[in-house]
Parts: sequence; structure tokens; C-alpha cells
Amino acid sequence: MRQSKRTEILEAATRIVQRDGVTALTFESAAVESGLTKGGLLYHFPTREDLLLALHEHVAGQWEACMEREAGAPHDQLPDARRLEAYIRASQNPDRAELLLMLESAQDSDAQAAWDQVHERWSPPAPSGEAADSGETDPGEADSGETDSEMQRTGVAVDPELLPFLARLAADGLWFYEALTPGTFDAGQRARIVEAIVQLGAADETP
Repeated sequence: MRQSKRTEILEAATRIVQRDGVTALTFESAAVESGLTKGGLLYHFPTREDLLLALHEHVAGQWEACMEREAGAPHDQLPDARRLEAYIRASQNPDRAELLLMLESAQDSDAQAAWDQVHERWSPPAPSGEAADSGETDPGEADSGETDSEMQRTGVAVDPELLPFLARLAADGLWFYEALTPGTFDAGQRARIVEAIVQLGAADETP
């Protein structure tokens, strides 16, 4: 299917940011990159701010589409664990344009919202400030046998309810690390790290 002119412009804008950074995105550079006239760009995006916000939404949408491909379904058709796994697996091979736009969005609440909505649909929220209480045992008097059993099951001595969010943080860290130091891992190394993060996120599930 032929792309719309609007999508062609956004794809051209993505290439500019990927190659030259966010500050290089202007109507002039986008016109040259897309092969359209400046007037054609203004028809779809009256201001640079409109173009930039649409670009945030476009790239965030591509990221979400990547997670949907990983999961094989939209977020609302998946259990929490499957959404998290897709989020983790989509954290490989980061795109420079994606990184730069995410960083730039911290200065713009509307742009930030485009990314936040994707996070909210696919990744676990931050945990509460209080540990889960089963109502059976005082935290300071926990039975050592129960603690040992939990360590065997999860591999870590932490509240298992924290594990999905910790896995999200690990996936975000992998994404950011590879964005800053591209080529650090070969395919085998990356696969081992990703599988370990996936297992961390799944460790709170009852066997």
C-alpha cells in the first residue's frame, strides 16, 4: 500500500533525527529529505512544533507495533506477563532516533504523553512504597524456611511483587546501554541477557 504524504514526511523526519539529531529537523531539511515542497509540509504540519509532536507519536507508535509483533497480539488481548515479555524483547537493538526523541520529550509534556501511553499499556507500573503483607507474619519475624524457599524459587531475596518492575528497569537499562555503546554485545551475548531479564520478570508467577 502506498504511504500517505503525511507518513512520508514523518519517515523522512525520522531519518533526519536518526542521522543528524533533533535540532537538524526543520521544514527545509524535511522538504529535501521527503522530496516534497515546504508548502506541502505546511499543509500537514502548520508549525515545527506540530511536526515534532507528530514525530514523537509516530515513532512511539512504531515501538508499540514492534511489541505487538513480538507478542503476536495487541496489548489488551494479552496477560501482564506476556506484555512484559514483549516489552523486554523489544528493548534490543535500540534506534538512535527513538533514543533522541525520548530524551527530548522530557522537555515537552505533550510529547512525553505519547511515550507514557505506550509504557502504561505494555510495562508494569512502579510498585507502591510498602511491601506486600500477607497478614500472617510480621516482616521482621519471617520464617527462615519461607525465605529460603522464596530464594530458591525466584533466585533473589526480594519481594516477588517487585520483580516485574525490576525486569522493566533492566530492559530499559539494556536499551539505554546499547544506545550509548552500540556494538557492545554480539547476538549470543544479547540473547543471554534478554532471556535472563525475561526470567526475572516471570519469577513472581506461581509455578
